[in-house]
Amino acid sequence: MRRLAASLAILTCIAAAGGGATAYVIWERIHAPHQGYQGAEQFVDVPAGTGTAAIGRRLVEAGVVRDAFTFRAAVWWSGRARTLQAGEYHFDRPLAAVDVVDRLARGDVYTRRITFPEGLTMQDMARVYEEREFGSAAAFLDAARDASRIRDLDPAATDLEGYLFPDTYALPRGAPARALTGLMVDRFRATFGDELQRQARAQDLSTRQVVTLASLVEKETGRADERSIVAAVYRNRLTLGMPLQADPTVVYALQEAGRYDGNIRRADLVIDSPYNTYRYPGLPPGPIAAPGKASLEAALVPARVSYLYFVSRNDGSHVFATTLTEHNRNVRQFQILYFRR
Repeated sequence: MRRLAASLAILTCIAAAGGGATAYVIWERIHAPHQGYQGAEQFVDVPAGTGTAAIGRRLVEAGVVRDAFTFRAAVWWSGRARTLQAGEYHFDRPLAAVDVVDRLARGDVYTRRITFPEGLTMQDMARVYEEREFGSAAAFLDAARDASRIRDLDPAATDLEGYLFPDTYALPRGAPARALTGLMVDRFRATFGDELQRQARAQDLSTRQVVTLASLVEKETGRADERSIVAAVYRNRLTLGMPLQADPTVVYALQEAGRYDGNIRRADLVIDSPYNTYRYPGLPPGPIAAPGKASLEAALVPARVSYLYFVSRNDGSHVFATTLTEHNRNVRQFQILYFRR
């Protein structure tokens, strides 16, 4: 009703100045769809601080709005001259001038979406970033090496490995890599919130320890029903002082050394790296990938089981064992005999 009253007031003023016929022509003009650009789409960038008149000129030059008068009339009719927002806007069909003004007033800027699945390393993410043409992998890695964003939660962090939360993000075109990594860290903070931090403190675990353990869980299994069991295996081994002997940590060590070719060989199990949990006891010095929420929760709430071993069934699932004898039997069945067949 307010909008109708405002529009009627405007038309009344116009009518007083030039008659009802003129008012009708203007009304029709600002509501008539227009497309003056060639091709299927047009982008219009509105820098911060751009005035209303300058915005109108950009839209007219881009062929989005018919002319400056039409834009001014549409802004006047809408009453939103003070709410037009900066950003890059995407147009792909004829639009009425009032609809263009509405889009700018809502700040409906153009964004591109990029998805990072769980379990990626910073290097993996950098490749996705570059492949999706958001920028160079080097720029992403440079931003990911700025540990200041997470220093309050993890004073030992030297980069953002493990803290770039896997999810889908929407960014304006041209957004710098640091804007993306900032969003990813913010998403991690929101996920690893007060309750999970409270659980970590109650178990005398640092944020770094939780995220590191969660990253092992994430790399070992993608099954929801196995995450807490895998976490339990590693927690049980840590309690007993057993080496974790986690293959993903060897892969990470090989990647760090530039030696990983997609396979782990027996000789690789002795690579001299603090990330090699076959050679060095305890957790590796930091996360080896980006864990999702489920793996973070599993690290803090492991299953109540006594398992110390597990081996792949080669179908995405694992078989678990408490004794080495049982584990060796499983290895023979699901690895040695399986591959012989």
